[in-house]
Amino acid sequence: MKSDNSVNNVSISAELPNGVGQFTDFSKDSAPLPSGSALPAADKTPKAPSWKKKCASYVLALRPWSFSASLTPVALGSALAYRAEGTLDIFIFLASAVAVLAVHGAGNLVNTYYDFSKGIDHKKSDDRTLVDRILEPQDVVRFGVVLYTLGCVCAACLYFLSKLKLEHMALIYFGGLSSSFLYTGGIGFKYVALGDLVILITFGPLAVMFAHAVQVGYLSVTPLLYAVPMALSTEAILHSNNTRDMESDRQAGIVTLAILIGPTLSYMLYNLLVFFPYVIFCILATRYTISMALPLLTTPLAFSLERQFRSRNFTGIPQKTAKLNLFVGLFYVFGILLAPPRTLPKL
Repeated sequence: MKSDNSVNNVSISAELPNGVGQFTDFSKDSAPLPSGSALPAADKTPKAPSWKKKCASYVLALRPWSFSASLTPVALGSALAYRAEGTLDIFIFLASAVAVLAVHGAGNLVNTYYDFSKGIDHKKSDDRTLVDRILEPQDVVRFGVVLYTLGCVCAACLYFLSKLKLEHMALIYFGGLSSSFLYTGGIGFKYVALGDLVILITFGPLAVMFAHAVQVGYLSVTPLLYAVPMALSTEAILHSNNTRDMESDRQAGIVTLAILIGPTLSYMLYNLLVFFPYVIFCILATRYTISMALPLLTTPLAFSLERQFRSRNFTGIPQKTAKLNLFVGLFYVFGILLAPPRTLPKL
């Protein structure tokens, strides 16, 4: 017959709030609890995120990997202005870069907000800022307003720094600002297969013309021509993103260009957007100056993306396409700056 002292060998487990499924074991070797005592009450009040974590959440919500689409057009337009006029105002360059970057970031936040409110974003989406409650919807709205305001302040500074007429500056700037909002807000061009056209114009000719015009003080057709390679490269970022999200977008009831043309034509269009700029660079290099061959150094990365797209492995492909866009843009700008005087057309 067992002794009554065997009760001393009983293990007592108490669930603590420091983690799901974590238990503390009080064995026979542990100090006994005083008679009538109880475990201390757990503080279930959620801790407020630190300011560092909050700032990091705001930065991630901006999708900074996509900023090459706005920074390279500004650099290109400024480089064209430098080659045309022989001078470059660094303050105008910085103000125009911040203005375009602020509008781009605000547009990304508008996209995040409306995609979430329409039920398009989900747990498997690339942007889970609101899905995972990293930020609250009102936080995204406030941050977007701050960025649009910052962009307008920079545009106002450009009015005093640049010789460009106010009506011309307002036309270009507010045209870009409106496009960044209407891409998903208001009309929602993205949802009716017009988003590609909006991005092609806004982050190509419009941004390059804006950066060029505020430097030289007048409007010109030249930056529109030089913007074509960067416009195609930037559109490749969006198209890769829409091709990846084709099924989820179709289930959500929205229509994109990738959905309309299907997987095969989407692959062909992606190749056209990625590789046609190299055709332009080859023509410029052979007919005008060899410095325009610098962007050809990025062709290995382009072929790597083509193989990944062809295999329909879309993991990280928008980010990789943005990386290609950045390198192509930088080498393009360097090629223009290194070109001998009066060798490039209209410069």
